[in-house]
Amino acid sequence: MKILKYLFLLSLLSLVALTVFVATQKGIFSVERSKVINSPKATVYSYLNDFRNYEDFESWSAEDPSIQMTYPNKTIGSGGSYYWNGEEGAGNAITLKTKEGESIQQKMKYDGTEADVNWTLKDTLNGKTKVTWKAKGTMSFLFKIYTALNGGSDKVIGTIYEKSLANIDKNLDYETKTFNIKVNGVVNKVETAYIKQTFTSEIQKVNKNARIVIPKLIHFSETNGLGTNGKPFIIYHTYNTTTGLAKISICLPTNKEITTTPGSDILGGKLNGFEAVKTTLTGDYTHLNEAMAKTSAFINNQKITPELSWSHLEILTLSKLDVKSPSKLVTEIYYPVKPKIVPVTEPIQSYGTENQAETEASPADPAAVKPAQVKPAVKKPVTPKPVTTPAKTPEEEQSEF
Repeated sequence: MKILKYLFLLSLLSLVALTVFVATQKGIFSVERSKVINSPKATVYSYLNDFRNYEDFESWSAEDPSIQMTYPNKTIGSGGSYYWNGEEGAGNAITLKTKEGESIQQKMKYDGTEADVNWTLKDTLNGKTKVTWKAKGTMSFLFKIYTALNGGSDKVIGTIYEKSLANIDKNLDYETKTFNIKVNGVVNKVETAYIKQTFTSEIQKVNKNARIVIPKLIHFSETNGLGTNGKPFIIYHTYNTTTGLAKISICLPTNKEITTTPGSDILGGKLNGFEAVKTTLTGDYTHLNEAMAKTSAFINNQKITPELSWSHLEILTLSKLDVKSPSKLVTEIYYPVKPKIVPVTEPIQSYGTENQAETEASPADPAAVKPAQVKPAVKKPVTPKPVTTPAKTPEEEQSEF
C-alpha cells in the first residue's frame, strides 16, 4: 500500500511540476515551413486564396471526420473567412490582406490559441512555385501542455504544415493536369439580352474579376426583378497578348433587354446572333491558351474566315462560383467567324427560233406546258422610227461611275 501511495504522490508531484513549468512558459510560438509545389504560381495562389479548399489539404481537418466546415458568402480574398467545429474544438480564420499572386495574410483562432498566418509564393524553375507557410502567435494553456508533451510547438505545428503542404502539391498536381479540350465545330449563337460591366483588365486577372463582378450582376438582377437566362459569359472586345490587356464585358444573360439610368456602372445590352467555332474546355483556366490555339488551328485547317471586329466569347458553364475543384470547371469558347457565302446558280435560259414547236413551262406550274401552235409567217414592211434616248435620273447618272 505504501508503494502505491508513494507512486501516486510521485505522479501528482510530476503533474504539478509539469503544470508549473508550462504555466511559466510564455506560450509564444513561431513556425515556418516551405515546399516547392509542382504547379504555376497563379494556380497555387488561386487555390490558397479560397478557404473552401482548406478542408481538402489541411491535415488536421482531413484526418478528423468529426470536423464540420461552415462557409459564409465570401471565402475568397480580403475579408474572406470560414469556420470549423469538431470534437476537439472550434475555430475560424479570416483573410486580412492579399497581394495578387504573391502573398496572403490571415488571422487564425482556435480554442484560445491565436496566430498571424502568412503565405508567400515565389516562382521557381520549370513553372513551379515555392510556397512558404509561416505562423506566429500565442498558445492557450491546454495547447501549451499538449505541445510540451509532444516535442514542442515547432514539431507539433510544423508536422501539420509539412503534411498540409504535401497535400497541396498532390491535389494541385491532379487538378491542373486533369483536363480535356474538344473543338465542337461551327455553331450558330442566338441573340441574347444581358446586363454587363465593361472595363479593361489584365488577361491573367479576368477570371478573378469575373468572380467579383458576377455576384454584383446577380444582385442587380434580383433587386430589379430580372430573370436570368443562362450562365454568365465574358465578351472579349480586344485581346492583346503583347500588352497582356483585354477590353472585356462581364455579362449575365437576362430574359429581356433593359435600359439603365445614366451613370450606372451596370448597363443593359443585346448580343446579336452570330456564327462561331465552339470549343469546350473542361479543367483549369491555365489551359485556356491551349484551347484557343486548337480553335485557331481548326479555323485555319477548315479555311474558315474569322470575324475580326471582336475577339471571342467565353461562357462560364461551371465556374469557381459553382465548383471548387479546378478539374471540374467547364468553359465554352466561341470564336466569331464569317458565314460561308454560297454561290447562287442562275438557270440557263434557252432561246428558240421562230419555228420552235415547244415552250418551257415554269417549274412552279408544270401544267402550263402546252404544244406550241405554228402560224404562217407574214412579213410586214418595217417603218423606221426616230431613236429617242430617255432622260436619266441623277441616281442613274451617278450609277455609271
